Amino acid sequence: MGKQSWKPGNMLYPVPAVLISCRDNEGNDNVLTVAWAGTICSDPAMLSISVRKERHSYNMIKESGVFVVNLTTDKLVKATDYCGVRSGRDEDKFEAAHLTKGEAEKVNAPVIMESPVNIECKVKQVLELGSHDMFIAEVVNVQISDEYLDEKGAFHLEETGLIAYSHGVYYELGNRLGSFGYSVKKPTKEKVRNA
Repeated sequence: MGKQSWKPGNMLYPVPAVLISCRDNEGNDNVLTVAWAGTICSDPAMLSISVRKERHSYNMIKESGVFVVNLTTDKLVKATDYCGVRSGRDEDKFEAAHLTKGEAEKVNAPVIMESPVNIECKVKQVLELGSHDMFIAEVVNVQISDEYLDEKGAFHLEETGLIAYSHGVYYELGNRLGSFGYSVKKPTKEKVRNA
């Protein structure tokens, strides 16, 4: 089995397909889909999103300095795609994609109520990179949906039907293969029997 050289581009797949909600300084709201997003620091909690300058939301985020990352699920996949191919210059994408608008608690931006997790962010830095600019932001609040909390208050993100994006296709995340550190833990007798 050989390997071929490939044209440079984003080959780091899969990526999260998230819905970014934002508000401009005049109070106009928008939502866009971003596939280039990720965690960049744990203390303080920080993440990044990369957005093309020509996107309608670019200036909204740059001017307001805030946005919300709304995690997406199998139930939101059609809205996720729609908000990535339509422009808020032409229509109210919240309405067109049948998304329920809520309010963030710590930033002046909307949240998507259908999303199981809303991550409220304040922009700390904008890196001009080329086709996209990267917004580096601090996470200032996280809202989670009560329906995925158990009686002990533990959040079960694995039950939400999270989606990912790879080479133009959306996928629902599937089977659990292990948990952090499982490769070095000594197996218990019960785990050996079930292995």
